[in-house]
Amino acid sequence: MRRSGGLVPALILVGAVVAGCGPQAGPPAASPTTTAASASPAPSATSSPIETASPAPAATTRGSLKTFTTADGQLAFDLPATWSVRDPAGELPEGGGAFAEVTNEAGRPMATLRTNMATGSTCLEKYPYAVLESQELPALAQDGETPRFIYETRGNAATPGPADTPAAAYGIVSVPAPTGDLACPMFHFFTWPPTAAMFGAFYNPENNRTPGAGSLPYLEQARRYMDTTEYQNIRRMITSLRPAG
Repeated sequence: MRRSGGLVPALILVGAVVAGCGPQAGPPAASPTTTAASASPAPSATSSPIETASPAPAATTRGSLKTFTTADGQLAFDLPATWSVRDPAGELPEGGGAFAEVTNEAGRPMATLRTNMATGSTCLEKYPYAVLESQELPALAQDGETPRFIYETRGNAATPGPADTPAAAYGIVSVPAPTGDLACPMFHFFTWPPTAAMFGAFYNPENNRTPGAGSLPYLEQARRYMDTTEYQNIRRMITSLRPAG
């Protein structure tokens, strides 16, 4: 499965965003317990699912990490000291919120954080899937619901994922985990006042560099990306998201 690079709007499967909001980063058309899948070939349908910016003024450095607080003062997260945050990264929705884009030292986008979003999804078809990693995030719990960090894929060598959408992504979700061998398209949003939020990105080989994997199929590159320091930094950053103060 070959995916081209670049940035595109959020997938059809992540639903509609509030008017005036910009796009989510991603390749174009396309409990603390952690589970991880090995960097092996993409699973079969029968396998078990499982702009460069200057550092923002709100970022404070501690060791090799720094803590960033969104411009609205509501959320904070830790990121590598050499990475940057642009905030706001675009027009905010009516009523305000957060819209921050994180880039690495080379200026490549790693993740986008947005709040005050309107979301919706339609599940017309299901696909083979794999959960590469999952971790609950108690600091973000709302009304008894605990979101979780997830890195997951859709489709495999025999059965492609949704047409013209990325087939791998990492982020925070509140939707229930799928059961069985098939899953709806990816929907990476989580419940957060006043509506919903997102913090993550689609896996894009042009942004998410996986040394030595350039000739491999897209899904295999996505799996091997888990072994990189860059991915570990992304995971640590996203899982550190918490209410500011």
